Amino acid sequence: MDIDVRGPRFGAAVTTVVLAVVLVTGNPWLLAWQTLAFALGAAGGVGRSPYGVLFRRVVRPRLGPPTAFEAPEPPRFAQAVGLVFAGLGLVGYALGPEWLGLAATGAALAAAFLNAAFGYCLGCEMFLLVRRLTVRAG
Repeated sequence: MDIDVRGPRFGAAVTTVVLAVVLVTGNPWLLAWQTLAFALGAAGGVGRSPYGVLFRRVVRPRLGPPTAFEAPEPPRFAQAVGLVFAGLGLVGYALGPEWLGLAATGAALAAAFLNAAFGYCLGCEMFLLVRRLTVRAG
């Protein structure tokens, strides 16, 4: 079942704010929250992430009906990619080296910002590229 494209974009906007605050404050607890949000989105799909639930229950009822839909697999894969980067950032902030926390969090922030501001999902594009390569190889 396809999903409303506005949901993942809303989640990316919230993620952008959270990760920007992490970079400014260096707060590993806030990054741990974002890592959990990515984990839930990767495991259950973006609709089951905290930001997806917030979108579905609070934001979407206040918007008009969706006009564009997308397959759920690419955004779910993007959540898994975000999980990897947030996890690396968490390791860097909590255990060191600090540059790892900064770099991994910054990379996740850049990807989230691209999706939030321009609707360009790097993780989704990675999913499609991997899919094309595996279809050709198989």
